[in-house]
Amino acid sequence: MRDAYHEELDSIGDGLVDMARLVGSAIGRATTAILDADLKLAESVIAADEKVDDLQRDLEGRAIALLARQQPVATDLRIVVTSLRMSADLERSGDLAQHVAKLARLRFPDSAVPHDLHATILEMGQLAQRLMAKAAEVIITKDVDLALQLEQDDDAMDLLHRTLFQHLMDDRWKHGIETAVDVTLLGRYYERFADHAVSVAKRVVYLVTGEHADEISQQGDVEGA
Repeated sequence: MRDAYHEELDSIGDGLVDMARLVGSAIGRATTAILDADLKLAESVIAADEKVDDLQRDLEGRAIALLARQQPVATDLRIVVTSLRMSADLERSGDLAQHVAKLARLRFPDSAVPHDLHATILEMGQLAQRLMAKAAEVIITKDVDLALQLEQDDDAMDLLHRTLFQHLMDDRWKHGIETAVDVTLLGRYYERFADHAVSVAKRVVYLVTGEHADEISQQGDVEGA
């Protein structure tokens, strides 16, 4: 009975990895769709989000069933509760990728992104995909050091986000209000996607150590002072 119980715990972790890989792929494909005005690709990203939602519902159902049947305590309880929270982060990440794809569909056959911002949006999309791939690796390996690195990696996304706003506030902006709104939304989607990847990694830190990632980082700062 306990073997089956721990197999179910492991399967919940596998489900989280599947979700992370799906939403990582989704943000990459949505970025291509928005930059290339690729309607077919945008529609595929929008449709694929249903699979992420299905995985999240399935994982949530299994986790709640485990809570009811096994009444886990200590580390096992932390695994189940933390997994529920991670699944919510990943589901929201999928929604954000879908938002990017929907904007591509809305502006088709034009691109929502001015040519002079293509490189910035491409970099944001690639970074978002790398962050989520690293979050998936953290779920698999339970590597606390790798998990703590994600917050540092996220600084690059914040810098790209600020770069977008510098373009928007520049007196030489010539693309109009509608495009400014589109770019503002895109920047927010990518920034929030990265935040969710970081959140997943932080939850793994808590799962492994019982401590919050911010507390561990602060301890490291004190020891290094």
